[in-house]
Amino acid sequence: MKTLIRRLTRYFGDFRPTGDQRLLAALEDFRNPEACELELLRRLIAALRPEDTNDDQSNRRYALMLERLEDDAALRAGFRHHVIHFVGSRRLLSFFTDSGILPGTGFFSEWWRILGNRLLPEVPDERRMKDCLHLIFSDRDDWRWLEAVPAELAHRFWEILAPPETFREMDRRGVQEQMLDALLLLAHRVSGLGLEGELMRASPNLEDDSPRFVALSAEALEFVRGFRAGLDGDDSRFDNGDQLLVIVDQCQDTLNRIRKRALTIGTSLHLSYILTRSEQSLQRITELTRILTAGLRNAPHEVAIRDWTIFAREVFLAENRRHSLRHYMQQLSGVLAVRVTENAARSGEHYICETRTDYHRMWRSAAGAGILIGIMALLKIKAAALGAPLFVEAFLFSMIYGLGFVTIFLLGFTVATKQPAMTAQTLAGLLDGLKPNRQADLERIADVAAAVSRSQLAAIGGNVMVALPVAILVSLAAAFLFGGPPVDTAKAAHLMADLDPLSWAVPHAAIAGFYLFLSGLISGYFDNRAAYANIGPRIARLGWLQRLAGKDRAVRAGDYIENHLGGIMGNFLFGCMLGSTGMIGTLLGLPLDIRHIAFSSANLGYAFGGFEFAMAWQALLWGALGVALIGLTNLGVSFALALRTAMGARRIAFAHWGPLLAALGRRFRQQPRSFLLPPEEPRENGGH
Repeated sequence: MKTLIRRLTRYFGDFRPTGDQRLLAALEDFRNPEACELELLRRLIAALRPEDTNDDQSNRRYALMLERLEDDAALRAGFRHHVIHFVGSRRLLSFFTDSGILPGTGFFSEWWRILGNRLLPEVPDERRMKDCLHLIFSDRDDWRWLEAVPAELAHRFWEILAPPETFREMDRRGVQEQMLDALLLLAHRVSGLGLEGELMRASPNLEDDSPRFVALSAEALEFVRGFRAGLDGDDSRFDNGDQLLVIVDQCQDTLNRIRKRALTIGTSLHLSYILTRSEQSLQRITELTRILTAGLRNAPHEVAIRDWTIFAREVFLAENRRHSLRHYMQQLSGVLAVRVTENAARSGEHYICETRTDYHRMWRSAAGAGILIGIMALLKIKAAALGAPLFVEAFLFSMIYGLGFVTIFLLGFTVATKQPAMTAQTLAGLLDGLKPNRQADLERIADVAAAVSRSQLAAIGGNVMVALPVAILVSLAAAFLFGGPPVDTAKAAHLMADLDPLSWAVPHAAIAGFYLFLSGLISGYFDNRAAYANIGPRIARLGWLQRLAGKDRAVRAGDYIENHLGGIMGNFLFGCMLGSTGMIGTLLGLPLDIRHIAFSSANLGYAFGGFEFAMAWQALLWGALGVALIGLTNLGVSFALALRTAMGARRIAFAHWGPLLAALGRRFRQQPRSFLLPPEEPRENGGH
C-alpha cells in the first residue's frame, strides 16, 4: 500500500498535509480550553512520529514545535494549561513506582504477560498516567525516535511547561504527595527484596548488610513524614534527603558486590531478576528524592528541570518498551550472559597456542580426535544402513555423535570446530576497552589473532589429516580382511554427492556452525549452573557414593563432575543436535541436514575406498573443495555468532574495525609466518 501511495504521489502529487502542517494543526488545537487533553497529546505525538524508519525529520519537527510555542505566548499558555491539567488529573503512583521497573510477578509471569499482550492487548485505564503513556505513544517503536531527540530539545520542552516565573506558583502538592507515596513504597519494596533468600545465598555476608535494607525503609518513612510536615507549613521539618541517599548508596554497594560475586560463583535468572528490580527501585528512589528536594538544596531551576528531563525521558522510553520481549531479556541478560560467555572465554584460552610446545600439543590433541572421528563416521554410516525407523535412526545418530564428542572431550582431545565459539569470547574480552590510538592495544589484538589463526589451522590439520587416512586405512583393512570396503559403490556415490560444493553442503555446514555456537553457550550455561548450585559438594554428600567409593573419592568425583559438567553437556547436546537434524527435516519436509568438516573428510576417505581407490583425481579434488568450504562455513558461522553474543553480553559497541583491520593487515604483511606457525623458541646462551 505504501509503495502504491508513493507511485501515485510521484505522478499526481501528494494532496495530504505535510508533516509540518499536521504538527502546526495539532498545536493550534491546544488553544481550545474545552478540548480533551488526552486526544490533544495523541494527535501531537502522531504528528511528531516519523512516517517510516527512513524518515529523519522527527527532530526537525520537534524543534519546529518548540519554536512555535516559544514565539506565541497565547499558544504557549494554552499548551501549558492542558499538559499540566492532564498530569495533575491522573493517578501517578504506578507511574512513579512501576514504569521502567520490573514487576514483582517474576521472570516467567512477565514473559507470558508480554506474549499474551501480543494476542490480546491490555485494556488501558485512562485515569492512570502509566496507561495513558501507552495511548499517547501508541506505536511500539516510538521509543526509537524519542530516544534520538537531543537532550537540549527535551530540556527546552520542559522549560516551556515549567518556566522559573511560574514554577513556584504551580499547584504541585498533589504531584508531590504521590511522589512521596511512591518513594515510601519503593523503599519498603527494596527492604523486602534485600532480605530475599536468593540474595543471602549469593552473598554470605548479606546478613551483616541486612541492617542497611531495614534502615532504608525507616529512613524513607522519616523523610516522608518530615517533608509532608514541611509542606503543611513547618519548614524546620524539611529534610534534604542526604541521609536517605547515603543509605541508598550503601544498599547499591551491597548489590554491586553480589553481582561481582555472581561472576565467580554463578548466577540464575531469578537472582538476576531480583538484582535488576532492586537496582531499578534504588535508582528511582534517588531520582524522586532529587526532584522533591531540588528547592531545598537551592538547586538552580535549570538543574531541577534537567533532573526531571532525564527522569521523564528514561521512564517514557521504558514504558514504551514494556511490551518488548527483546528489551525485557536485555534487562536480565547482563550477569547471566557475561557469566556464560566468561566460562567460554576461559575455555577459549586453552585453545590458543602461544608457544611451539602449545602448537605441538594442539596437533597431538587434534590428531587423537581425528582417530575417533574416523571411527564415529563409520559407525554413523553403518547405523544409516540399518534402515531403522526415523526416530530410532535419529537416536542412534545422536548417541554416536554425542557419546563420541564426550569421549573426545574427556580424553583431552580437540575438535577443530569447537574452537571458534570459545576463542571468540576471548577476543571479545580484548576488544572491551580497546583504544585504537594505542599501538600496544592493537598489537596485542594482532598477537592473539595470529595465535588463534595458527591454533585453528593446527586443529583442522590434526582432525582432517588424521580422520581422512584413518578412513582409508579402515577401508584397506576391511578389503583385506573381509574382501571388500565397508561401503559399497552406491553409498560411496552418495557420500560424494553430500560433499558437492554446488549442493546443499554449504547451507548444511552453516546449520552445523550454528549448533557449534549453541554448544559453546550450553557449555557456559552448565558451568555456571554447576558452580551456582554447588554440584560438586552435593555429589560428594551422596550417601550411596560415599559407601561405594569412600568420602575422599566421592569428593574427587564431585569436583571432577563440577569442573567438567559444562564440557560434557555441551558436547553431548551438540551431538544430539547433529544427529536429530535430518529427522526434523524429514518430518517438516525441509532440506535440513548438517555437514561437519572432520566427518566430511572421513566420509571422503570412505567414499574413496568404496570406489576401490579408483576415483578420478578431478572428483577427488572436487570433494576436497567441498570439505574445505564446509570447514570455512563451520568456522565462520560459529565464530561470528559467538563474537556477536560475547560483545553483546559485555555491552561492547565496538566502532574501530578500521584501525583494527589495518593493524591485522600490517601484521600479516610483516610476519605472515606467525599466522601459520608458532614463534621460534629462544636459544640457550652459550650454545654454538
